[in-house]
Amino acid sequence: MEKGNGLSVWQLTMLALGTVVGGSFFLGSATAIRAAGPAILLAYIIGGILVYIILTALSEMTVAKPVAGSFRVYSEEAFGPLIGYVVGWVYWTGLVLAMSSEATAASIFFRSWFPQFSLWSLSSLIIVGVTLLNLLGAKVLSSLESGLAAIKLAALVAFIGLAISLIVGLFPRQGQIGLGVLNNAFLFPGGIGGIAGSMLIVLFSYAGFEIIGLAASEAQDPHRTIPRAIIYTVVGLVGLYCAVIATLLPLVSTANLNENISPMVSALTARGLEWAADPINIILVTAILSTMLAATFGLGRMVRSLADAGHAPSLLKEKTDVPFRGILFSGAAMLAGVSLGDFLPRGIYIFLVSSGGFSLLFAYLIIMLTHYRYRIKNGCPPHGHCQLFGFPYTSWAAVVSLVVVIVSMPLISGQGSGLFAGLLLVGFYSLSYVVFKGSPQKIKVISLASTKPLPKKRR
Repeated sequence: MEKGNGLSVWQLTMLALGTVVGGSFFLGSATAIRAAGPAILLAYIIGGILVYIILTALSEMTVAKPVAGSFRVYSEEAFGPLIGYVVGWVYWTGLVLAMSSEATAASIFFRSWFPQFSLWSLSSLIIVGVTLLNLLGAKVLSSLESGLAAIKLAALVAFIGLAISLIVGLFPRQGQIGLGVLNNAFLFPGGIGGIAGSMLIVLFSYAGFEIIGLAASEAQDPHRTIPRAIIYTVVGLVGLYCAVIATLLPLVSTANLNENISPMVSALTARGLEWAADPINIILVTAILSTMLAATFGLGRMVRSLADAGHAPSLLKEKTDVPFRGILFSGAAMLAGVSLGDFLPRGIYIFLVSSGGFSLLFAYLIIMLTHYRYRIKNGCPPHGHCQLFGFPYTSWAAVVSLVVVIVSMPLISGQGSGLFAGLLLVGFYSLSYVVFKGSPQKIKVISLASTKPLPKKRR
């Protein structure tokens, strides 16, 4: 794509922020904050560092070869078609489940305004609307995403301002709060296990940043725009998330938070600002819709990549700029996802979050292993320089961290079933590849150890 005709740095950044900042932070973070207590701030900082490593690793490969399938294509080139098939479908399924959880979260708030409708019908209407909007194409979607992302980012900044005003005493009726409940709070009420168990939801709050890689083929001058968009995305996310958490903690006891109420609403309500609840809830719904729009953008392109590689039915192949069939197929899958509420009425939100979260963590693990193999074989990407500091130690630190987060999932109630469902997905897609694509002897899986470094290509 020629320069000037694709997505700019700003559009890519807003598309990424539009995907990332959603219900998982505005609503789902309550579960993580309650589990870790005030130490949740440390969890978000660690999560931000991990996101930077993963996204920078993905950026190096994207700059070298910007393709619509992004990390799915790279993993297939590195480890063979089995891995490309499994990671593509597991990621797609995980994102479908994640967006089903977002639709469920939005319908909870819509139902408080429209009680005559069921959660399923509201969720279905949301998914249909998001799917139809995605059919309008990347340019229209990026413009819409820029507006929606700006609204929710402004809302986070507004909350920070209100919280600081309460802390320093600019509201005379409430008085100066100062450290507030932190004066008598334990820093690690759940111990190390509380932090470890919370990391899934923390990373899920950051999930979606990989949309930058999936949009690479539609970006202006990817060698320049992709790395810059990554820096803006990571710095913006970590800064905003940490500022929100830091100003929230003095206002409300973490033990009083629950997954049905936004922690920001709980904090302001606890300090007598009940009038702020409705505006924040409206912003929360806006954030969820924004996330779903951007995620569906990535889902459609992942389906097209799978179809182009022969890993999906041929009817999903298409040559148009907008992957209409992939988008419609993904929308139908999300409708099936919210229908799980009929079978799992209790804890459906945390189940969808945890099972979707596992699938995304699995994809991030494959990204890091693929990047390690890429760097060992090719050195730094062409037309640029090595961006990931401390390689290979940072790569292995990220791999170990992701494995620890996955293993720690059962430490929070409800996440154990999500881990089990995620492992079933990996097993199911691995088996389906063997059944539909060929016998085990034909499956090419190349080990990391078989790759010899090529120092002459390093820069």
